[in-house]
Amino acid sequence: MYHGTFWDTAAFHNGTERDLYGYLGAHPVTTDEGFSCVFRVWAPNASQVSLICEKTGWDKPQQMKIFEDSGVWETELFSSSSFSGVLYKFIICGNDGVTREKNDPFAFGTEFGGGRASIIAEPHFAWDDKGYLEYRSSLTERSKRTGRFYPAPLNIYEVHLGSFITENGESTRDGKHYSHYKTIAPALAGHVKRCGFTHVELLPVMEHPFDGSWGYQITGYYSPTSRFGKPEDFAYFINFLHRTGIGVILDWVPAHFPKDGPGLSKFDGTPLFEYGEPGMMENKGWGTLCFDVGKPEVRSFLISNALFWFREYHVDGLRADAVASMLYLDYDKEPGEWIPGKYGDNRNAEAADFFRELNTAVFSEFPDALMIAEESTAWQGVTHPADRGGLGFNFKWNMGWANDMFDYVSADPLYRSGIHSKLTFPLFYAFSENFILPVSHDEVVHGKKSLIDKMWGSYDEKFSMMRAFLLFMMTFPGKKLLFMGCEYAQFREWDYENQLEWFMKDFTRHGQMESFVCDLNEVYISEPSLWEIDFEWDGFEWIDTNDQLNNTLSYARKSIAKDSVVAVFNFSATWQRPYVFSPNCDGEYRVIISTDDLRYGGTGGVPSGSVFSCVEKLSLNMAPLSAALLKRKTQNGAIIVREVN
Repeated sequence: MYHGTFWDTAAFHNGTERDLYGYLGAHPVTTDEGFSCVFRVWAPNASQVSLICEKTGWDKPQQMKIFEDSGVWETELFSSSSFSGVLYKFIICGNDGVTREKNDPFAFGTEFGGGRASIIAEPHFAWDDKGYLEYRSSLTERSKRTGRFYPAPLNIYEVHLGSFITENGESTRDGKHYSHYKTIAPALAGHVKRCGFTHVELLPVMEHPFDGSWGYQITGYYSPTSRFGKPEDFAYFINFLHRTGIGVILDWVPAHFPKDGPGLSKFDGTPLFEYGEPGMMENKGWGTLCFDVGKPEVRSFLISNALFWFREYHVDGLRADAVASMLYLDYDKEPGEWIPGKYGDNRNAEAADFFRELNTAVFSEFPDALMIAEESTAWQGVTHPADRGGLGFNFKWNMGWANDMFDYVSADPLYRSGIHSKLTFPLFYAFSENFILPVSHDEVVHGKKSLIDKMWGSYDEKFSMMRAFLLFMMTFPGKKLLFMGCEYAQFREWDYENQLEWFMKDFTRHGQMESFVCDLNEVYISEPSLWEIDFEWDGFEWIDTNDQLNNTLSYARKSIAKDSVVAVFNFSATWQRPYVFSPNCDGEYRVIISTDDLRYGGTGGVPSGSVFSCVEKLSLNMAPLSAALLKRKTQNGAIIVREVN
């Protein structure tokens, strides 16, 4: 951390400063003479800036001095006692004549509720996750050896910490209970490990004032939310998950921020962090302000922030929220409400350049990082290298696949033959980007129904259809993401104010669904054919794609060693007696997992472990709304590679 007044002002002003939080903000120092703390804040257009804090009394502002070449104001306090945990704010007088109380944009801790002041904190923690970080690095080496991108399982459990568990909450506000990071860690890690997920992805945990934003309206970009504990408690949380073998991805919001007074809006009386042009300043649909990523200092702020979470909290990846809203100038705007870009179109070249700079900076320091784009359009090259004109992410959510699948599973099977292409069309673009297949929080709220309730049919048919859908998802090319509660088929839509309905697992069908998901995830992790070649045609082969009249489908997934598995689906509401298809190799095939197992609530028509002979053709009696995954046996009974040409 910096303490002196010398720093690379030029890098800050040209957007290449990557350790901005080490200079700006509050930095306490302990010496033999006592304690001191240097406070610095960027407010170039302010006429005066003062500090107020607990040490001096809230009614005794201490004036700060500006360094004209940087626009940074500074002051230093001395004390006989530690500054750790001290609350503080900045009083900023703008040239518009308005005086504003502002939080420190670089505070490492932020008070939740109340006065919402900044907290002097330093994210120091005795990390004990070296083994996991070495494993993470080994994945990059494996990719280099194989020549395949991310030839490893990636099965993400998306989590909203505030509603994962809330009983026994250690903190309360307005009648709400929040569990502690140290309470959530073992509960979440135990569940995730038992269910067979490899990573968790947390809805934003940066400090935010309003629970109803789910964390997406951030006021403390450098502060883990104090709802669940202190910064060191959040470090404990990540360390605990890493030691359990679970990666941690954070939702990150570079697109917009709220208008809340203590936050970034009109920080020094001018649009400092947000765009100044009315046609670019605001996202009206969200009621938020848009970061001006064309401004070098804002790029320094955001890219330093991304690196902060990797450096200081050992996170494994960031999922950039609302990327499309940044890339398109007319996003959620009517004609006449937006300003064309420098090429006269609706594309924001500044945003594209920002993402290239962001990902280049992250991967240069953390080559094993996961940088994931939530990008909902057909913008080309989102996951292509930045130095080749792409945006430089290494993963992108496949929103098109999700939309097609939800349309399909909700349709009456009588009419599915007319939309059979929703199953097959995603293969036309499946390898154009490095995709993650998401069943996310956005799909189980606001009247969109829970995942189980999206399914067509009666109560039992919904469960059958959901099992078949999940097997399709887990065998389709691309990495995986499932939102919490879906694993046991919670019927109620997700509600951020209440804990998940864990009691539902005591009901037969819901307990069976969780057992199926756990077993399916175990199969996924243990079968390299399902994840080694996710982003090239070499890992996939259609077997039978044209039986739309019967709503059936079959294909093979292949590994680097040419091992393969065969997935078969009956998405009709009637038995297929028989379903006949032609794998590329004769022999005996064993069912690795079947959605029709009795223990999952099926009919037992094609049970797991059953063996079927294939001489040119393989014949299965498949129950309605069922699916199975098979693998060929050798003559001595072992499961082996299919000889796929």
